[in-house]
Amino acid sequence: MTQSAPPVPRYGEASLSDLMPSVLAALGVPGFPNVLGIEPMSGVCLLVIDGLGWELLREHRSEAPFLWEAAETGRPITAGFPSTTSASLGSLGTGLPPGEHGLIGYTFRVPGFDRPMNSLQWVLYGHGTPVDLREELVPERFQPHPTVIERAMAAGLELTLVGPPEHQRSGLTRAILRGGRFVGAHSLSDLVIAAGGAIAQTPRPSVYAYHPFLDTTAHIKGVVSAEWRAYLGQVDQASAAIAERLPKGSALVVTGDHGMVDLDDMGKVDVADVPQLTEGVRMLAGEARARHVYAEPGADGDVLAAWRARLGDRMWIVPGEEAIEAGWFGPRVEDAVRPRIGDVVAAARDRVGVFQRDVDPLQASLVGHHGSMTPGEQLVPLLVVRA
Repeated sequence: MTQSAPPVPRYGEASLSDLMPSVLAALGVPGFPNVLGIEPMSGVCLLVIDGLGWELLREHRSEAPFLWEAAETGRPITAGFPSTTSASLGSLGTGLPPGEHGLIGYTFRVPGFDRPMNSLQWVLYGHGTPVDLREELVPERFQPHPTVIERAMAAGLELTLVGPPEHQRSGLTRAILRGGRFVGAHSLSDLVIAAGGAIAQTPRPSVYAYHPFLDTTAHIKGVVSAEWRAYLGQVDQASAAIAERLPKGSALVVTGDHGMVDLDDMGKVDVADVPQLTEGVRMLAGEARARHVYAEPGADGDVLAAWRARLGDRMWIVPGEEAIEAGWFGPRVEDAVRPRIGDVVAAARDRVGVFQRDVDPLQASLVGHHGSMTPGEQLVPLLVVRA
């Protein structure tokens, strides 16, 4: 079966890995390239809204008038593959594509373990105890590149991180956002207060603020739900409130880590119902719309053929090496990262997802999903609102 090529993320041209370096260059911090061409500013609040996709924003003018108007002069950039939180925040925090920072999925194989790693929670995933991996896979060594925040600090600029309090000492934060000062903020109102306080403390405010719950609402209720639309309205109001607190010459920069698409029951393929999808498979990782499939020794070809026979008309399905060569994970994949990538990589192009209900029943119950390279998932906003 001949497969069309997917729209590979625009690494090095217009992607999330280019965003923080460009913002810091616009602030005048030396050593950072301004690939995105952001105009100079005297201070910044970079607001990352989990699950805020470009297409979704452009479809909801009435719910998000402030952000929609900013999008009139903004533009979309690509998240990266997979379009999922740990990979995207990794690219934001390190200025590197997933193939270099190594967070190549929600879950993925790590050598020496018989279960995948959950990179959001830094624990073993699946059946059994959710073992904390922060001692065995020390975050600062697992992702050894200096973060953008550390590099900025070395150049004389301290950033303030604002986000859920439980994120402060998490494995993911230690891996990709270490450095700077952390201020806890759970709700949107907390976020506005914390970001506003950080903005007021220095003559050159430099704030990275993250909020996760638009994504949570989409997962549980779906992006066509009244609940999601209402929450988008609250995000819009909070964004406007932060912009009002910025001193003249500074800017609010808004982006997301991925978009979202809804799946109905017809689009959910459970591997328990399709046994050929598990024949020769020793481990399945990733998430529903972006799967890493790890084959038993010598079974790569059979696994690839089985997945293509069942799903090749609805997903891009290629050998892991082909995905690497095609640049799905970036122009370069480091040697330490290659074993984490599936022997077969499957990315949805239609409204379909591959689930393991017996391993992760919660994921199978969700409505909204992301991970692949379709525009609805891949395109995120780059909005610059100047004070």
